[in-house]
Amino acid sequence: MTVDHPNDPAAARARLTEMLVRTGDEDRAAFREVYRLTSAKLFGICLRICGERQAAEDVLHDVYLLVWRRAGGFEPGRASPISWLATIARNKAIDWRRASGSRAAGPIEMAGELADTRPIATDTMLADEQLRRLHACLDGLEDRQRDAIRTAFFDGVTYSELATRIAVPLGTMKSWVRRGLMNLRSCLDAA
Repeated sequence: MTVDHPNDPAAARARLTEMLVRTGDEDRAAFREVYRLTSAKLFGICLRICGERQAAEDVLHDVYLLVWRRAGGFEPGRASPISWLATIARNKAIDWRRASGSRAAGPIEMAGELADTRPIATDTMLADEQLRRLHACLDGLEDRQRDAIRTAFFDGVTYSELATRIAVPLGTMKSWVRRGLMNLRSCLDAA
């Protein structure tokens, strides 16, 4: 029987980490547990970026195929499990958007109907001290780096769209984000 830890973010994170590591060893039961713990969160990311339910479902399928193949490369000490998974989902959704040539959709009216009102272990994990550290480190970045990272990673905007929005070359935008992420990683590692 699976035991969730909705009130203990550290235990929930440890559980998800363990399941990802076991998934890397091709443990199908662990993979099912990773899906159970994270699918609502990752679907939300895909839906926000894709803007279409069917596309988000298709992208989510691709995300979990990739997770199955890449779980062996997950390094628990390097990134939180939900951050690792969310990055995969974000990148896959952005790839879909680029390939389909579609732009970001407006707010989705039915999103409230899709949401599961029960607390999810991964949501609880994001609410713990790691989230506070992340925001403290983000606040310590240069304004342009912080704004670019927040817009790209939290809103699902591509680097190209960001560069166009603020009228800077694409290479400049990529450099800002890359340097900002390096500074962010240093800050998080020091915390």
